[in-house]
Amino acid sequence: MLSNKVKVVPEPSGTYFVHPSSYVDEPCDVGAGTQIWHFSHISSGARVGDRCKIGQNVFVAGGVCIGNNVKIQNNVSVYAGVTLEDDVFCGPSVVFTNVKTPRSAFVRNSNADYLPTLVKQGASIGANATIVCGTVIGCHALIGAGAVVTRDVPDQAIVVGNPARQRGWACRCGVPLVFEGEQGRCPECARQYQLLRGSVTLIS
Repeated sequence: MLSNKVKVVPEPSGTYFVHPSSYVDEPCDVGAGTQIWHFSHISSGARVGDRCKIGQNVFVAGGVCIGNNVKIQNNVSVYAGVTLEDDVFCGPSVVFTNVKTPRSAFVRNSNADYLPTLVKQGASIGANATIVCGTVIGCHALIGAGAVVTRDVPDQAIVVGNPARQRGWACRCGVPLVFEGEQGRCPECARQYQLLRGSVTLIS
């Protein structure tokens, strides 16, 4: 029977934690303070940064790069070609694809077949959202639960639906912004923004 105690694995920069039911293949790079929970698998060649939280039943493929302070909740597979920058949040059962035209009878499992997906710093992806490969999700963007993202998402945009369409702008803290003309503000943290030529800029 598996113990429910967490293993402490030494690293040159510190230690990370991994549940005994999980696999961390060597060689890979897992940062200090990261937690890897039940039944997860980190493949050789993956890089996971510092202070990340990897939930239950998460798969991270070889070649994937995950930044610092990233939270990946249960039942997420991060396939080759996906990059998650610092402070990204992935809700439960988020789906990433990496091949546009998959066929069982025609093998497409090399790096040349994968279309890269980039999720930029501070972006959040809601539960059950699907991110189609070849897209870029901008900094601090907010992807609604169940959305199907088929094209690039601007910085701080809020997108929902299938296919995902923009429905507003998010503050860096995640709260939807309120606009009067081109001037926007966060009703919660009071940050102020300017909307200009289809993008928002923090002004205070």
